[in-house]
Amino acid sequence: MDKFNLCIPCLFGLEGLVGNELRRMGVENVAPENGRVFFTGSAADIARVNMFSKFGERVLMVLGSFDAKTFDELFQGVTRLPWEDFIPADGRFPVKGFSINSTLFSVPDCQKIVKKAVVERLKKKYRVEWFKETGELYQIQFALNRDRATLYIDTSGEGLHKRGYRAKGNVAPIRETLAAAMVDIARYRGKGEFLDPFCGSGTIAIEAALAAKNRAPGINRHFQAETWRWLDNSIWEKARQEARDKEFSGEYLIFASDIDEKCVALSTENARKAGVGSMIRFSQGDARKLARSTDRGVIVTNPPYGERLLEKKQAEELYADFGKALEALEGWYVYILSSHTEFERSFGRNADKKRKLYNGMIKCDLFMYN
Repeated sequence: MDKFNLCIPCLFGLEGLVGNELRRMGVENVAPENGRVFFTGSAADIARVNMFSKFGERVLMVLGSFDAKTFDELFQGVTRLPWEDFIPADGRFPVKGFSINSTLFSVPDCQKIVKKAVVERLKKKYRVEWFKETGELYQIQFALNRDRATLYIDTSGEGLHKRGYRAKGNVAPIRETLAAAMVDIARYRGKGEFLDPFCGSGTIAIEAALAAKNRAPGINRHFQAETWRWLDNSIWEKARQEARDKEFSGEYLIFASDIDEKCVALSTENARKAGVGSMIRFSQGDARKLARSTDRGVIVTNPPYGERLLEKKQAEELYADFGKALEALEGWYVYILSSHTEFERSFGRNADKKRKLYNGMIKCDLFMYN
């Protein structure tokens, strides 16, 4: 097969960024929707997109889409799809998925129907009655949205946000894909001074360093489709070599701090695992007493939100003090992610621009001060 219909799910608010990076990769028919971006690509593109995507969560092969208001419609729709083109006779093919605003709301029941339908299709094609499922993994996913079913096979394995450098995080880590998006929105490409004064587990600063080096996020990890025997294994090494060829080297001014010594230590270790430890200067520091000697730079940060009443009051006090500290940095660009509905009032001034983003399932705003 020369071309595949593919899909990248992403955090809400990042569809445009995913679409733009796909266009830069040269794939075809890029079509963003809510929470996902469809496109068409070759086998080589499966490897390249997995390797290079900064903002997507995984790369899915689209088997087909159809209306399904009953279990019979779901079963018949799944049996019409060409599963044998991808799943070998000994392949493992577990099923998972979700249902939103659909008549078929029971996910476990839908899982059983999809599995049974795939088995029935493969039984006829391979002329066997039982599948050992001892071979490589072909994770089937289904999405039921407003009675429309879409079936996929996952090529990525672990989510693309798992770059491999953060084995463990702090209490409330920001997802790597969101951190990369914040760095991209701030237009940081390695020039000038970059600072995260609430670094937590170091994710934002690490993603800034990866952006400065133009390093492919997936270069140091593996993907599920690498095990698929029908895909030419050389496409993965070609993608890795392309990634190595595109990397930059230079001197960068990336700083990160946190009031908690344990966070500083954790951030330092995560940066070392990411291969950018020498690029970032971590230190213990109180963001409420922030001071910089340079006239210009960019701050990208994710301060504590405060979920409980007392924590919210503490967060508001923190925002107010942080806002006062930033008054002296007139030439700096500031990007602050927060879910707090009273952030601007607490911070002391309204943002020049705002952008809605999601930190997992938490609805946030990226407040931009230019």
